[in-house]
Amino acid sequence: MKKRRLVIRTLVLLILGAAVAYTLYANFTKDDQLKVAVGQKAPDFVLTDMHGTKHHLSDYKGQGVFLNFWGTWCKPCETEMPYINNQYHQFKDKGVQVLAVNVSESNLAVEKFAELHKLDFPIVIDKDGQVQAAYGIDPLPVSFLIDKNGKVVKYYTGQLSEETVKELMNQIKP
Repeated sequence: MKKRRLVIRTLVLLILGAAVAYTLYANFTKDDQLKVAVGQKAPDFVLTDMHGTKHHLSDYKGQGVFLNFWGTWCKPCETEMPYINNQYHQFKDKGVQVLAVNVSESNLAVEKFAELHKLDFPIVIDKDGQVQAAYGIDPLPVSFLIDKNGKVVKYYTGQLSEETVKELMNQIKP
């Protein structure tokens, strides 16, 4: 009986150890999972904003694009949105555009969030997750800096400060 209990405990510990090892491996290699690398052409997409306007990423050629992936439930996303909005007003006439891609939420949730935070840059919703998959997004928030030629200059995972948003937008100003 004691021998059987020892075998079961050993098996449980081995399974738990394997689960912990896999979780650590997945977390340490998650940056390697991004499918879009610096220097690559940003994958083009077409998404519709809150007003029914279609946005093709390729339509922004000749301008810098601050491409931000976010969710209404994401607290770091909520914190950085007003900073992005403030800097959008500073840079939109200097050739830098903001395109915020919401990850698969309802129009109502996104509209309420945008109204609450008085956001006025284009917000599009990736309803089926194809753009999120194409860019290899996980976790949120993630921002990609795309230059005037459509190439990814940099990406940033995590919450941005207003100063960082300003620095990043300066990097893609044509």
